Amino acid sequence: MGRADPEEGQLPAPVKPPDGGWGWVVLFGCFVITGFSYAFPKAVSVYFKELMKDFHVGYSDTAWISSIMLAMLYGTGPVCSIMVNQFGCRPVMLIGGLLASSGMILASFTTNIIELYLTAGVLTGLGMALNFQPSLIMLGTYFDKRRPLANGLAAAGSPVFLSSLSPLGQVLLEKFGWRGGFLIMGGLLLNCCTCGAVMRPLDMGMKRKMEKAQDKYEAKEMLPIGGKSEEGINTTDGTKKAKKAKKKPKKGKKLLDFSIFSNRGFIIYTISKFILVLGLFVPPILLVNYAKDTGVPDTEAAFLLSIIGFIDIFARPACGMVAGLKWVRPHVAYLFSFAMLFNGLTDICSARASNYTGLVIFCVFFGISYGMVGALQFEVLMAIVGSQKFSSAIGLVLLIEAFAVLIGPPSAGRLVDALKNYEVIFYLAGSEVVLSALFLAVATYCCLNRGKKKEPPPAKNPSARGGSDTEEAESDVQEADEHSSDNHQPANSTDNAVTASEEANHVAEEQSGEGGGRPKGDGEVLARDGCTADQVVEKDRF
Repeated sequence: MGRADPEEGQLPAPVKPPDGGWGWVVLFGCFVITGFSYAFPKAVSVYFKELMKDFHVGYSDTAWISSIMLAMLYGTGPVCSIMVNQFGCRPVMLIGGLLASSGMILASFTTNIIELYLTAGVLTGLGMALNFQPSLIMLGTYFDKRRPLANGLAAAGSPVFLSSLSPLGQVLLEKFGWRGGFLIMGGLLLNCCTCGAVMRPLDMGMKRKMEKAQDKYEAKEMLPIGGKSEEGINTTDGTKKAKKAKKKPKKGKKLLDFSIFSNRGFIIYTISKFILVLGLFVPPILLVNYAKDTGVPDTEAAFLLSIIGFIDIFARPACGMVAGLKWVRPHVAYLFSFAMLFNGLTDICSARASNYTGLVIFCVFFGISYGMVGALQFEVLMAIVGSQKFSSAIGLVLLIEAFAVLIGPPSAGRLVDALKNYEVIFYLAGSEVVLSALFLAVATYCCLNRGKKKEPPPAKNPSARGGSDTEEAESDVQEADEHSSDNHQPANSTDNAVTASEEANHVAEEQSGEGGGRPKGDGEVLARDGCTADQVVEKDRF
């Protein structure tokens, strides 16, 4: 009641996340998008040898295709945030699916490596970026209480698609060549459009209809019975229209909300994530070559990555379930710190593995810890900034991570070439991950938890954003209800004043007819609303 429609310049109250229903369809779409976004740049590597033969280039030249894809996925985060805040998630995802597909289709007709960079690298990478970020935003919109589990299940798309796209790419390469394989892979990426189509915003049409019906019902209940009810409804509608005409015009929506940098939790998370990415991806990139240098056969060395992927599939949903427990969720930042610490210690302890058995044990523990990190990274960010600012936060975080991605793995490769020693690289990568874990845990405890204990309990402020989406929705609804009750007071008071004044005039005429012969207006004192003192007395009686 009293809430304006979006087209009238006012944003409707947010709807409580359903934690199910159509949200499971959204979760499946996010699962597919996450799989394509993370697995596709790695799966394209099966075509590199054929590209080297056709274009007469080296391995480093072809490896730039995957690097450009990842750079677009991370580096275009702010652009995605601006587009989502301006147009919404569904249109952006549909455009992204078309770009990703068209990039691979055009790549099948290229004649040199530069054209591959522009098509398969830039176009496909940008398309996947426009799908990945909005899908996470929609997932946070549909889930609140079950959000940790939803994030874990969606993150499992990465290992599932990696274990399926790589063999599929090898089959396509053998039967159709790399051009036919690129063409078919481009067709597969059209499924991103299907996933974008199911990302519908929460329906608010029924809520607005119920509010309008409630307005009319309350107007009838508050007015006298009789023919004046229709006039009262018209008066109420006229009062509402007059108030809407006086409302200030809607302020422009922020395309990218930089106010999140005033959130200390976001600053701590960003710094920790930057340090983490410097060393997180180094071990799986160098693992196969490291195994070959220790004397492991090529087929068995390649199987090590399959072990990591298989463990990762089950680790991510399991970690999401644990993070959703009532006694764990308030401390999810510490669970994330433990996952990073586990991963870093695994790298350090396995640096001296010199046989195949030791490498298999390393892959098992690395798969568990890597899956935990993947399942918790975006859940922690959602818990820090809330769903209202998540679209801007994830864009800025991915941009900062892009610099770490471009620094970490290339630097590790140069150190390997210079030192000819993988142990130092594993020690260095593990130390960076451990440092990020310790920084997040200590900074969260010292800067956030202690600050909360010292500060007095904050007053209820509907404009403050934080906590779960359910609390935000309930506070907004409560605020709107209070505002709506204020909107009805002027209309009701006007109707009551009109009715009371008519009755008072009628009584006054009877009194003057009975006589006292008092002159009209003698001794009368003007009161509120233009009534006389006698009329006010009679008005109070009624």
